[in-house]
Amino acid sequence: MSRKQVPDGARKCVLSALGLLSLLRRPSHLVGAIPLIAYSFLPMPEFPELPFAAALGAIDSYLPEHLKKPRVGIVCGSGLGGIVECIRDLHVVPYSKIPGFAESTVPGHKSSLAFGLMGAGDGVPVVAMLGRFHPYEGHPMRTVVYPIRIMAKLGVKDVIITNAAGGINPNLAVGTIVVIHDHLALPNMTAMNPLLGPLTSPTHHRFIPLSDAYSPSLRRLVFHAAHRLGLEPAALAEGTYAWVSGPTYETPAEGRFLRLAGADVVGMSTVPEVLAAREEGLNVMALSLVTNAVVIPETYRSIREEVLAELAGKPLELPPAQVVSHEEVLETGKAKGEVMMKLVEWVVGAIPNI
Repeated sequence: MSRKQVPDGARKCVLSALGLLSLLRRPSHLVGAIPLIAYSFLPMPEFPELPFAAALGAIDSYLPEHLKKPRVGIVCGSGLGGIVECIRDLHVVPYSKIPGFAESTVPGHKSSLAFGLMGAGDGVPVVAMLGRFHPYEGHPMRTVVYPIRIMAKLGVKDVIITNAAGGINPNLAVGTIVVIHDHLALPNMTAMNPLLGPLTSPTHHRFIPLSDAYSPSLRRLVFHAAHRLGLEPAALAEGTYAWVSGPTYETPAEGRFLRLAGADVVGMSTVPEVLAAREEGLNVMALSLVTNAVVIPETYRSIREEVLAELAGKPLELPPAQVVSHEEVLETGKAKGEVMMKLVEWVVGAIPNI
């Protein structure tokens, strides 16, 4: 078989294996190369044409004229879909009617766009995602961020992204709303960046700076909103969001690693949407509702010591296992989601004045 007859996938695997063998001879070089090795074994992603025109046409057919150009986009996280209660003149467009949209499969997420007015007075036109897409559901990255790109093409200038997150910082109590000022995205560093591939518009820049990803003006509005709503200062905090791929919750070692890396909260969403929004030129604000504390014990339970005590005839009191569940996330989201919704409503109403 000639070189031209060797399948690309096979050639790629052979080259990757040869590269790995070379690195094993120099272990000090191996750690830095791990992401590249992992990427080299991944199948090359496909980048089909996105049906923007068809999607915009489908959405347009559902809306009255005054709602066709929303100013603000909102992404609702787990258990936070009740934002529709704050929207007047509500018009809902199912994802199934929009070309290019997937279906959300996660409990607590619906699958529709909600259009309407929010805020005092005449209101501000908004569009809200009632259910987002995650890579762990099997959606390609282009699908995950596709709704953000549609929002931009509809005319959205500012986007508010919400999520349910696990608390990494021990000073953050469950129920705290964290205004995100930075993020740590391990998947971005290991071949899961949503901006990989061809640009979706000739107006986009190839390299996107993220040191200014989270708008100070929008973040400032959240704290003004909290003051106007009479919330206690401890109800809100600022912090760094760690994005992980999921769908598993973190092990104690992973939680400890993220804490040492500077993360305050951790979740399985948001960052892909932030990146797409910044590429589209949108102003971004992200809010994390701490729905659970990540399990990070100071010490590990010693099975060895337990067995030795058992053999010595000493009484044993086995500690209960600490675990996190999605039900816990949804329960806290439901209990504290109303506060998040009121903050978002106030911010949306104030955006035209900044």
